[in-house]
Formats: sequence, structure tokens, C-alpha cells
Amino acid sequence: MKTTKRTNRALTAVLAAGASIGLLAGCAGGVGASGGGQSGGTGFEYGASQEEVDAALAELEPVTLTYQPGASSQNSETAANGLAFQKYIEERSGGKIKLENAWGQSIAPYTELDDALTDGRVDIAYYAAIYFPDEFPTVDAYSKLTHYSTAAPLTGEAISAAMMSELGWNSEEHMQSIEEKGLVPLSPLMSSGDYWTACSEPGSAPEDWQGRQMRIAGTAHTAFAEALEASPVSMEYGETFEALQRGTVDCTFVQPQVAGSTGLLEVAPYVSHFADKRMTGSATAMHVAGPAIKELPLAYQQIIFDAEVDHWHGMVVNTMDAGRQAVSDAKGAGGEFVEMDPETEQIIAETQEKLVDDLIAEGRLPEDIREQMEASAEKWTGIVEELGYTDAGELDQLDEWYEKGSVDFRPLAERVFSESAAGHRPS
Repeated sequence: MKTTKRTNRALTAVLAAGASIGLLAGCAGGVGASGGGQSGGTGFEYGASQEEVDAALAELEPVTLTYQPGASSQNSETAANGLAFQKYIEERSGGKIKLENAWGQSIAPYTELDDALTDGRVDIAYYAAIYFPDEFPTVDAYSKLTHYSTAAPLTGEAISAAMMSELGWNSEEHMQSIEEKGLVPLSPLMSSGDYWTACSEPGSAPEDWQGRQMRIAGTAHTAFAEALEASPVSMEYGETFEALQRGTVDCTFVQPQVAGSTGLLEVAPYVSHFADKRMTGSATAMHVAGPAIKELPLAYQQIIFDAEVDHWHGMVVNTMDAGRQAVSDAKGAGGEFVEMDPETEQIIAETQEKLVDDLIAEGRLPEDIREQMEASAEKWTGIVEELGYTDAGELDQLDEWYEKGSVDFRPLAERVFSESAAGHRPS
């Protein structure tokens, strides 16, 4: 049987960062057609030899899946996760599973991604669920819990990413919110890095924020802007460069992956960040597939699921590589990368804890959530240290001591998989 794939699809590059997975592609939008309706079949154990995997795939027909990474192109600073995911799948399957990449959200923007995943235009995708707090209330709630770990530029990102992944996998409510939409979670909760503020003019003291137009990405940022007497303006990251360039907004809350992949700091080079803590809001996205993935042979489903180890590694690489570029961009534009004014940091920190209090009072988070997050931070800090990850400098010198793509986060990703995701593996 021949492989079935979509044709004549225009790929329109747009400014984007992050990754997204599209639905399983096939004739008339069905995976069954592209794979011969071979659901079920023989699987293999996680970590099986390549010979065992080849044996499980021996009688299976090839399939081609449409994958929508969120990066603008394969050359983007945030393409590492999508490329690592694709490479693992195609190599592990001996070429029997092909991913047809649609970069830059060229098939479906986030506002249409639900429909694209369920109707078969996309098979697997990175989904910035933080933009839809009413549809994904758990993402909105959990995004307000990302400040309970260190702000260290490398180890802090690794610890926080592990904490939020574990939280997502272990939350029955969160998993149900994804599955109720007909989607299949591959990584149910992901971090794109700590938040900073980036402005077109210098100054981070409380009086500097008064009257500024602040681009926000999530509901936590609305509260921050209002506490600083700034005006929150909601927009997706793809619109932010032009808004800053034209002066429609003065500042933006921004993560490394967006800052380093979109050139934002060329027009907003005055960056401020917390001194010793993290700014909350970084759990913004998930990696999901459409329901048709369940029509694939079991061995194919397992390969796709197992590829999340490499995808998770790539997400942290994205954060580090883009962060390095962001620091370089700010310096190159004559700006600065500095610690936030202590009084401003205190205002935001107090607002973060009030948000947690409100979520507990509303019954959206358990009363002991702080203790849970602190215990999680302690656990993953120990694992990160055990695996030998270290920081060789400060954030404002990231372009000097961190080399692009130089750190392998797969050992940590393996621990995340075994500690939280393994029980969800298709079987």
C-alpha cells in the first residue's frame, strides 16, 4: 500500500515561536487511510532494542503525518524540539513514519488548532493553550505556579520544566480537559522559560511603569500590569514586534523562546528580570495529537509517545539557545539586561502570591499547593544536581558562557518520562 499524504498545501511563514503538533494526516483526513487502518497490533517495551522495534514494524505500511511545529522555520532558535521529535520518530521507525512539517502555524493558527486537529488537517502540534484560559482553566491555573524554583539561567529552567511536566501528567483534571476536546496529550504541560519585561525605554522602578502600555500573554500578567498601574494589552507574540516598533505598546512580558526567536529585543532592548526568583506564568503550552492517532498501529503510537523524551530535551534547548540570542540582541541594540528594581519585583511577587490565594479560595487549586510545589522543586533540584547540570555564569552573561546546543537534556527528560509520563504510554 502506498503512503498517503496531503498535497498542494501552501506553507506561509509567519513570525512564531514554540512548537505545535498536528493531526494524523491521510486520505480525506483519516489516519486509517494513510496507515491502512492498522490500529492495534504488536507493540514493544520502552527502551527495547532497535531489532525488537524493527520486528514489531515489519508488516506495517508506511504513514505520513502532518506536524505543525510552532517555530517559524527549521532555522529558528526555537526549532530544536520539533526537529528532535521528527528525527527520533523517523529514525526509530526506520523511515516508516514520515513527518511533513508545517512551520510557522501555516495550516492552523492557535485559534483554529482544535478544529484542525480533530478534522485531520493537522496530526500533531504544539499548542499555546495559555491564550485560552476559559477552554483550558487548568493551564491558566498552573501557569500561576511556576515561580517556586530557582531563577538560575540553566538549572532553573531545567528544574521548572521538570516540575511543570510532572504536575501536568499527574493532574487528572488537566488530562481530562485535554481529552474532552478529543485531543491526545503527548506532553500535557510545558514551560517556555522564565518571564522578563522588555521595554523600548529604560527604567523598571514603580514610577516608570505608570501609564505604560504592557503587552500581556496570560491572565497573570494582567494582574501584574494593573498592580504597577500600567495598561495591559492582550496580543499573540507574532504581533508584538510590530506593536513595539510602532509604539502601540511600550513593553512586553516575554519569555526567552519568544525574545530570542522573533527579534523583539531589537525594538525593546531594555530587559529587566527578577534577581533571585522566577516570575510566574511560564507553563504556557502542550504537545498534543488529534484523535486519529489512536487509529495507528500500537507500535507507531508508542514511537510517537517515546519521541517526547527528545522533544522535551529540545524544548529546554530552545529556551537556552533563544535566551542566549536574546541577551546578545539586547546588547547589540544598545540596551541592557539588568535585575529589576527591588520595589517593582516585590510588587509583582506579592501579586503572584495573591493569585495563588485567589485560586485556592475559588477551589481551583488545593490548599496545600504551595507545599506541593516546594516539595517538587526540592525533588527536581536534587535530580538536576545528581545529573550534573550546572550554571557557569549569570543570565546577563549567557551569550558568553553558554554555547548554543551544547547541553544534552535527554538524561533529565528520561527521568521526567519515568517519574510521570511512563504510565500513560500506549499499550
